[in-house]
Amino acid sequence: MYTWSFAPIIQASDLFLWGAWITVLYTVGSIAIGLVLGLAVCFARLSGIGPLNWFAQGFQELFRCTPLLVQLLWIYYALPLLLGFDMPNWAAALLTLSLYAAAFYAEVFRGGIVSIDKGQFEAGAAIGMSGWQVMRRIILPQAIRRMMPAFINQSVTQFKNTSLVSVISVADLTYMASIVNGQTYRPLESYTVVAVLYFVILFPMMKFADYIEYRMRRGN
Repeated sequence: MYTWSFAPIIQASDLFLWGAWITVLYTVGSIAIGLVLGLAVCFARLSGIGPLNWFAQGFQELFRCTPLLVQLLWIYYALPLLLGFDMPNWAAALLTLSLYAAAFYAEVFRGGIVSIDKGQFEAGAAIGMSGWQVMRRIILPQAIRRMMPAFINQSVTQFKNTSLVSVISVADLTYMASIVNGQTYRPLESYTVVAVLYFVILFPMMKFADYIEYRMRRGN
């Protein structure tokens, strides 16, 4: 019978904390880059310019319809061969996570914007606003409020997705668990700690998303 023992795991707590910190950094970094790229892709989809629309839609479908694990491996191993330069694992991880996030955030932005009544656009134009002014002053403030629950849920998913960067030896939380497991031969305890840490970080985010959605329903 297996005997549980967390004593060796506690001794390696610094590795888990470091891995959690790296995971948070990749999450925040990829979300920040993904939001900027996602907004650009969203505007490309809404631009009405055929080639720009097709490119943006193709980008979205590529990253939404292929597994993130496959994207990580391809960008880390295959892309440098095609472009003729080496790419460090941290850069490949951040690039892949950011592009993947951008594809989904673009749809969140687009859904929020198209949910606003077209009369809002017409009202802004009627008082002499340019298209960008209408978008920035009237449409986006309303759309952002509506897209917050989806944005938070996607960000939670993004945090969990970072666990895949361990396959290219990025020292995130999951990778550190494999290191600790190799040192202590305690896989159940190692991955239990990982699960607890993910839960401790993500549960407040999920409750915050529920709260935002509740406030929105009451506001409507």
